[in-house]
Amino acid sequence: MPAFASSRLVRTLAVAGTGVAVVALPLFGATSASAAPSTQATTAASTTAYPDNLDGWIREAMDVMAQNGIPGSYDSIHRNIMRESSGNPAAINLWDSNAVKGTPSKGLLQVIDPTFQAYHVPGTAFDPFDPVANIAAACNYAADRYGSIDNVFGAY
Repeated sequence: MPAFASSRLVRTLAVAGTGVAVVALPLFGATSASAAPSTQATTAASTTAYPDNLDGWIREAMDVMAQNGIPGSYDSIHRNIMRESSGNPAAINLWDSNAVKGTPSKGLLQVIDPTFQAYHVPGTAFDPFDPVANIAAACNYAADRYGSIDNVFGAY
């Protein structure tokens, strides 16, 4: 299983939250068990399931970005990902000037470690190979430098 798949499972479980199950057992001599009527309405946790593919990663990142005020459209994110990594979250550039200096570009949007660390978005994995974290950090950087990933049409 790729490393990012296990982090997506953790992310999915974290998003889903936890519930508490209550079991009512009859006491000795009792013939039945019953729960007292509830005076409070209970609501299920709101969860969104994202497919573990490029579409799902972009959509999940956009939700995280929206929560953090980071602009960017689906089409612009997709366009830049296809140019940078062809949609491969494990992509790594071992030949450009960054790589020669010992800091290769990584992940879907080819982010170098110092940029990822500076623009990491809370609520995402601290791993540049994690698709959602990579997208969110790259879009955060693009927003700071260019106003939005929507304004990026070449290497950045």
